[in-house]
Amino acid sequence: MQGTVIMHNKENINMYRLYYFITPLLLIFFISCKVPNPEILVDSLATDETVALFVNLRSIRVNKVLFGHQETTAYGVGWINDGNENKSDVKKVCGDFPAIYGWDIGDIGQATNLDGVPFHQIKALIKDAYERGGVNTISFHQDNPVSGNHAWDTTRAVSHILPGGSSHADYTARLSMVAEFMHDLKADDGSPIPLIFRPYHEHNGDWFWWGKGPATEQDFIALWQFTVNYLKNEKNVHNLLYAFSPDRSRIKDAANAKEYLYGYPGDGYVDIIGLDNYFDVGSHWNKKPLKEQSVSFIKSLEVIVHLAKERGKIPALTETGLDTLHIDGWWTDVILAGINANKVTRQIAYLSVWRNANTKHFHAPYPGQKTEADFVEFYSHPITVFESELPDMYKLTD
Repeated sequence: MQGTVIMHNKENINMYRLYYFITPLLLIFFISCKVPNPEILVDSLATDETVALFVNLRSIRVNKVLFGHQETTAYGVGWINDGNENKSDVKKVCGDFPAIYGWDIGDIGQATNLDGVPFHQIKALIKDAYERGGVNTISFHQDNPVSGNHAWDTTRAVSHILPGGSSHADYTARLSMVAEFMHDLKADDGSPIPLIFRPYHEHNGDWFWWGKGPATEQDFIALWQFTVNYLKNEKNVHNLLYAFSPDRSRIKDAANAKEYLYGYPGDGYVDIIGLDNYFDVGSHWNKKPLKEQSVSFIKSLEVIVHLAKERGKIPALTETGLDTLHIDGWWTDVILAGINANKVTRQIAYLSVWRNANTKHFHAPYPGQKTEADFVEFYSHPITVFESELPDMYKLTD
């Protein structure tokens, strides 16, 4: 599949459309019978390839987990992509690209994103990843729309950008730029490239302007719902799967499913139920011994899988990592051991680690880094999937 434009099977796509989009008419029946909601995509007009991506992520997640890395082909430790090559610290170490490519569109409207990557290059690298068969996911560290400062400025903003708020027009203008960016992402045949869109992540923390404290739970839900509705209904963006991702560090009991659902906007607004979990995998913020952290890590994965299964969604470890990778055996003894702990944890569809900025801030190994050999062992394990091992994620099989 590498180097080819991915095609789709119309008959199979239409069959899945019938399954996924006729079912809303039957919701009253399911609810009255107390049967879990059937699987329903957020966007009833999702492109064929986007439907296929959802279905394939659901099917591949059984005993397989896709590996991802943030901005992996844009830069790495000691290098920046000058636009003439596709490389990655991950590929340098194991010989393969990640299956999941993470990007961020914070600072949209400017020449570069908040990490200094030109937006025109992000678009090109997203297309490159898609043409090779990879899966792209986009986060959005957007500036505070009221103060104009960075995403970590917790000046109260959400109530002001909702309909009727003083900054609502400014916010819709920003969403229009997001929509334009999404529309620009097209394959060689002109079809929109499917994306996982993960806005307003870690909302149960208090460090972003959309988070708990700066915003009420009700306002956060309203913001999420408005954003989704505006993109798909007003701007006709139909190539997105929407990912919801609370932060583990603000969940007191790793086994308490209710805590994970703070700010959950409803099944009709979420395709992927994720979790950002740095806390249970060696974080210096967690004072428990690593062995105890690992128990909580496994519990957190189990909860995410159960929540997703109940709602017909895809479970994912949307962000994780250990900054500077200072723990020997971290890839196999912590991450792989947690994912591979039991038949439930093995249903996590993908995991993605954060970016490689420099030698003081990195989350994937680079040549010569102390966990390099351990990562190769992680890569070689039958449960992990990298780009060359992916099936056609944008086509439905018979």
